[in-house]
Amino acid sequence: MSNHMHLIARAREGHDISAIIRDFKKFTAKAIVKQIKEEPESRREWMLRHFAFRATAIERVKDFKFWEDGSHAILLDTPLKWEQRFSYLHNNPVKGGLVAEPHHYLLSSALDYAGIKGLVNIDMEW
Repeated sequence: MSNHMHLIARAREGHDISAIIRDFKKFTAKAIVKQIKEEPESRREWMLRHFAFRATAIERVKDFKFWEDGSHAILLDTPLKWEQRFSYLHNNPVKGGLVAEPHHYLLSSALDYAGIKGLVNIDMEW
């Protein structure tokens, strides 16, 4: 999706999912801002100003604020919940009008589940 992402993750025994999400956001924010700075992008200056402005409101953020605060965690503790979430995630780009079929969205695990190697490494062994 162009303005948000969905992630299904699990924490290994003894690890905190909140810390994993925090570190994921920190790492990806730095990598994405670096990419924006280095690659040709018509909206570069606007985006960097926007991220810098958002950082001014938060003491703990130094230069740029890329991610929104918080997340919407949903415990997938039954097979039905897994099925519902996968269906929702895979159909989200279709519902948003970005593609005609779930496996047409290049950043979706729907490709892997359709037998096509996607751009993102997917661990299908749960």
